[in-house]
Amino acid sequence: MNDVTDNFKLYLLAFLLPLGLSLALTPLLRALALRFGHLDKPTHIKTHKIPTPLLGGAAVFLAFAASLVVMRLVTSFPTGTLRDLRVLLFGGAVMFALGLIDDFRKPNGLGVRVKFVVQFAVAIFTVYYGIRLHFIHPDYLNFVLSVIWIVGVSNAFNIVDIMDGLSAGQAALAAFGFLLIALPSESIYVNFAAAALAGAAAGFLPYNFSKKFKIFMGDSGSLVCGYLLAVLALGTRYTDVNPLGVYAPLFILAVPIYDTFFVSFMRLRRGLSPFVGSKDHFALRLEKLGLSRRRIVGLASITTLGLSVFAWLVTQVTLPWGLVIIVFLLAEFLLFSLAIAKIKI
Repeated sequence: MNDVTDNFKLYLLAFLLPLGLSLALTPLLRALALRFGHLDKPTHIKTHKIPTPLLGGAAVFLAFAASLVVMRLVTSFPTGTLRDLRVLLFGGAVMFALGLIDDFRKPNGLGVRVKFVVQFAVAIFTVYYGIRLHFIHPDYLNFVLSVIWIVGVSNAFNIVDIMDGLSAGQAALAAFGFLLIALPSESIYVNFAAAALAGAAAGFLPYNFSKKFKIFMGDSGSLVCGYLLAVLALGTRYTDVNPLGVYAPLFILAVPIYDTFFVSFMRLRRGLSPFVGSKDHFALRLEKLGLSRRRIVGLASITTLGLSVFAWLVTQVTLPWGLVIIVFLLAEFLLFSLAIAKIKI
């Protein structure tokens, strides 16, 4: 009982520490962005009305990284876990730097090719050091799919970042989802990193929602959140009860992944490049129906909470029940897609 209580206290600290740091750092970085004119200006693609300070992503990543360093000082991590955390922090730092440079070079940014080269390099580094899929063989296919997963999820959180609270809220909730599944294990990096990311993202949200103190996290925040969650998804077991548990990460991260595929499909259908911005996002289509942005973000959050519970269930139930859950969820996504595809943008 004492071990359970002690571990709970450590995870609570791993959440509360970055929460407090993020709450403290975000207004400071907002003032810095205003001081140096680092603002995200409206365009025909973007939906905000006035230039808005960026650098929120710096608060999220710094709070996350600082909290893991503190947890390292107060906790004895196993050797493998310590190595994984170093890989996570290094890869996250590069992704953060990539997004930050891209933010500073807006409105044109670094360009798709440069960003993909860096993202694939980070993903290859991460997989090379052993953070990868564990259920696919042969090794070369395992390596390739792991790299694609990391790059894909990283960009999915960047793509879905089109509405206040959407990307950061999804990051916080998805981190809790992975913590829920990983919690029985005490020997992997997922537990502390998931709690830390949830706290760091949650601390940013009040300012992102605020009218008076609004700030965006920019590509630096969305890319690093996506990268961290992609790596967290590779760090725990899902198939102890049935093999369908491998689909659990897809449901926890379903909202940003779904938006990425939906947007890409709709753009290609209209003869556009999937890498060129447009208003095909599911959230903007729901807004066309008259839903407020707060309500859309709330519905997306409830969806992720529900999907995280379903993801956990898939890892716990027998194979037939796991199949029922997956078929039910896929049918719901298909029906939703058919409905919102009819909404004119």
